[in-house]
Amino acid sequence: MNPSSGETQRLRRADQAHLWHPFTPMGEWAAADPVVVASGEREFLIDTDGNRYIDGVSSLWCNLHGHRRREIDEAIRRQLDRIAHSTLLGSASPPSIELAERLVAMAPKGLTRVFYSDSGATAVEIALKMAFQYWRQCPRPQPAKTRFVSLMLGYHGDTLGAASVGGIDLFHGLHRPLLFEAIHAPAPYCYRCSLGVRPGDCGMACAARLEEILKTRGHEVAAVILEPLVQGAGGMIVHPAGYLRRVAQACRAHGVLLICDEVATGFGRTGRMFACEHEDVGPDLLCLAKGISGGYLPLAATLATEEIYGAFLGDYAEYRTFFHGHTYTGNALACAAGIASLDIFRHERVLDRVGELAEMLGRCLAPLAEMPHVGQVRQRGLMVGIELVADRRTRQAYPAAERRGWKVCLAARRYGVWIRPLGDVVVLMPPYCISEASVARLVEAVQESIAEVTQR
Repeated sequence: MNPSSGETQRLRRADQAHLWHPFTPMGEWAAADPVVVASGEREFLIDTDGNRYIDGVSSLWCNLHGHRRREIDEAIRRQLDRIAHSTLLGSASPPSIELAERLVAMAPKGLTRVFYSDSGATAVEIALKMAFQYWRQCPRPQPAKTRFVSLMLGYHGDTLGAASVGGIDLFHGLHRPLLFEAIHAPAPYCYRCSLGVRPGDCGMACAARLEEILKTRGHEVAAVILEPLVQGAGGMIVHPAGYLRRVAQACRAHGVLLICDEVATGFGRTGRMFACEHEDVGPDLLCLAKGISGGYLPLAATLATEEIYGAFLGDYAEYRTFFHGHTYTGNALACAAGIASLDIFRHERVLDRVGELAEMLGRCLAPLAEMPHVGQVRQRGLMVGIELVADRRTRQAYPAAERRGWKVCLAARRYGVWIRPLGDVVVLMPPYCISEASVARLVEAVQESIAEVTQR
């Protein structure tokens, strides 16, 4: 790789002097030599010294079609010639209307209304507030329904409501006094089952536990919220087949709303446009973000059924309105990018391409599953988690202070690959435009880096 230039060093010093990075131990940052990304092309990030890296996590799971995608670039430029932003509070805009039409047309059946925001966390906050208010204003109000059920190791964002239904102590534990209390059900994490049962012959005990919660406490539960099929930040935990369907059926049986957080799983990541489709589940509320704009601009959406929307209708003096909003709700540039992204899906058989890439990725990953310090390789579509362990036989984890996952990612940079871990789970989530040669190179770099960090 090219050595660091004087300009790169200047930028790093300025970064260390002024920026505060997300999810980053800043005490260590002063000693880091971070990649300073100056440009991108297809599946590659290009730093200020001209080094190219495969973007192995799609710039935090959001870039779908590659960097500098011509169709999206041009859509944003065309919109700039009209207007960059106008408020949706009391006015409307063509891009927000057209994107809403398109989202409703492709969403799981029954979702008819779109409420925009700007991030996955805000999409979740909106869903929680809608569910809470719905039970006070529906045709047969049930104001006792104030609680939310969520999964351990679930992640729904970092704003206070979203954090309240999160289940990762590292992220949420410190702020627990600020949060409302959620009811947590066991995660369907078969590799490390919290219920101590053996997957395959357990009758899906984790689902049974959630069913029991709704049976005994459904009268006080407004909604269940979960990430369908894959719990992303919890470690790319892939749910067993049928789990989502059982949860949906239990919600219906006990009169509880279902919120599906597809911020990470939506827009093709699991091989279908939305993960819910794999088990023919139609949620009451659907949260979308990340890939909704193709990974270009901040945009999110919360989709609701007509039944939920109807509970908010009435004369102004009834105060049934959903009093919630954001300055950049339905931003025209972001919505134009979203429309262009959906056009690419429609014109280029993107979902077929995802399926083909997922098969190839699975074949490339097979040897990693036999490595002495890889406990499990989990994959659903183009979402992959490689869990590193100190002892493969006992599944003993590495001490957190050793930061094996982070060291693997640092090593991968030397092979021209940029990835980011979740603790000791190495994550791969490449953009859909990635070439077959880059897939092979990505996995080969990760395999070599794991061997270097765990065996040598």
